Amino acid sequence: MAKICKYGFDDTMIVNKRDLYGIGFTQNLLSGRWKYFILWFLKDEKKRFSEIKKFLSGISQGSLTKQLKELENDGLIHREVYPEVPPRVEYSLTEMGMEILPILRMMESYGKKHGEQAEDYLS
Repeated sequence: MAKICKYGFDDTMIVNKRDLYGIGFTQNLLSGRWKYFILWFLKDEKKRFSEIKKFLSGISQGSLTKQLKELENDGLIHREVYPEVPPRVEYSLTEMGMEILPILRMMESYGKKHGEQAEDYLS
């Protein structure tokens, strides 16, 4: 199998297996336990760090900071720092981040449809 890099697969995989490259690229963007939830929480409006932290009560401050930086570096969210004392920082979805929402909506629908059935198999 091709070596996975930060943005997907190596050049051979990109040329020979475009469909797998697309899946791998998207998976790389969303990899991380909390990224799906952060993106979903930002879908309607800008949020401050403290609001995101409160929403994701089980996440540590360090993990949240790391996930937000990765989402920002990958172009899915925008970080706006306001020149105030103390500084106010708000996060919002970029256009690229907005384009990933249909995938999250499909995941939501799939989970609602099949989630209870899966719980029956696990018990």
